[in-house]
Amino acid sequence: MSAERGPPEHGTGRLPGWLHGAKGGAISILIVAAMAIAGGCASQRAPEAPPIVVSQSTWREVDRDIVAASLAATNQARTYAQDSMEHWLDLVYQRTDSDFIPWFSSFWTRKWLSIKVAWYRMSSEGEREETVNRLTGYLQEAYDDHVLVPVSREIDPNAVMEQATRLYIQQLDQRLQLIPERLGVPGDQFDQHLKKIPAIELAPPPDHSASLYQVLHADPLEELPAFAALMGRFRQAPSGAGAWATDSGLSSITRQTSEQLESEMMTSGAVSIVSGLVGRVAGSVLSLGVTGFSALLTEAERPDREAHLRKSLNEAFDEEWLALMRNSDRGVMAGVLHLSGQVEGSLGQTETQPTQPIQPIQFDQQPRVVPVPWE
Repeated sequence: MSAERGPPEHGTGRLPGWLHGAKGGAISILIVAAMAIAGGCASQRAPEAPPIVVSQSTWREVDRDIVAASLAATNQARTYAQDSMEHWLDLVYQRTDSDFIPWFSSFWTRKWLSIKVAWYRMSSEGEREETVNRLTGYLQEAYDDHVLVPVSREIDPNAVMEQATRLYIQQLDQRLQLIPERLGVPGDQFDQHLKKIPAIELAPPPDHSASLYQVLHADPLEELPAFAALMGRFRQAPSGAGAWATDSGLSSITRQTSEQLESEMMTSGAVSIVSGLVGRVAGSVLSLGVTGFSALLTEAERPDREAHLRKSLNEAFDEEWLALMRNSDRGVMAGVLHLSGQVEGSLGQTETQPTQPIQPIQFDQQPRVVPVPWE
């Protein structure tokens, strides 16, 4: 007979597994609860941060800073262009003094010019207008060959114009990068703002125009159709930066002197006087003062004649140099002035003062990062 079972002992032997031990049960419950909570959170998307709204007053300050950056970049480009063209002018002085003036004043050149004038008269059957036009063109070509073409092999005003434009874009880009962080404008919104600002505006087709954003992000810049078209426009201009001897003002002076020459030839008939007057036309290609140079050309007068011509040419050089620096259609700053004019002009409406005036960021002048060609 089996032994009689006693009353059940209190323990864990007959409890369900998930209740074995108070400590283990509590941990299990906590783990399950934590997993349930984590699963619920994972099933819901985290709320997105609301977009940053930039106030109109901040955008006005952005535009003022862009204008300030453009002005500073223009000044930097102008410094480079001025240094380059000062060196160009020195070379023109030197070449004119060492090559053109001796050629122009020589006995054989005077003889040759007298033959040219006589030939022009004969071939034009005495037509005064045609004689003057041909003489003017010949003397301008002679100056190009003796002075401007050789100098351009070292410093080309057209190349200076393009490099100054590139420097403006580079300096403007560096300054614009400071604006978003300073004013708390998100980068993507700032980029969208730049896309609305015109930088190059030319006649159709549409790709001959470009926004400021396109110009700043073009890499390489020359592959941007609008930039290539802009440079081509200035390079191909009849009196562009590289063709200043044919500028309308100088051509008109040449023409006036040529007309005087032709008239005096008709009345004098002397070959020596013809030669002297032709020399006077050569000087007038480049100088306002040479039109009064009426002394007969003789070898004895050659030193005085050259000194007078040199003085007149120097005055004309200084005058033309200023035109090359300032002329927005054909000067070495033409590209810079086109871009800066578009950028600053499009933001002109931001110049109205807000309730509380905001000072635009002040950009310090930085050292030139593009060396001049002769350094």
